[in-house]
Amino acid sequence: MDVRLVFCTCPDSDSAQTLAHLLVERRLAACVNLLPAMRSVYRWQDQIEQAQEVQLLIKTCADRLDALTTAIQQEHPYELPEILAISPSAGLPAYLEWIRAQTREET
Repeated sequence: MDVRLVFCTCPDSDSAQTLAHLLVERRLAACVNLLPAMRSVYRWQDQIEQAQEVQLLIKTCADRLDALTTAIQQEHPYELPEILAISPSAGLPAYLEWIRAQTREET
């Protein structure tokens, strides 16, 4: 399957909304869901950290993944942003085609 679901966390609602809008505007994502009020516990630079974050669920296609990754790395406030792409095993065919159509590069 050529569709990808990408997970990315942001430190706050403003940065999440800015990044989501940019990805959709550039046709790197068909849709981005923002899931607020998530608490993360993680190890960073040898310390256990906790943070309130916003989880982004980004729908894109495999052929846009490299450009999406580059955009996130350039625009994200974190030094090391979460970019984790998975390939769904199934989906509503019409919805999958919508994702493909929305992420095609403009000619």
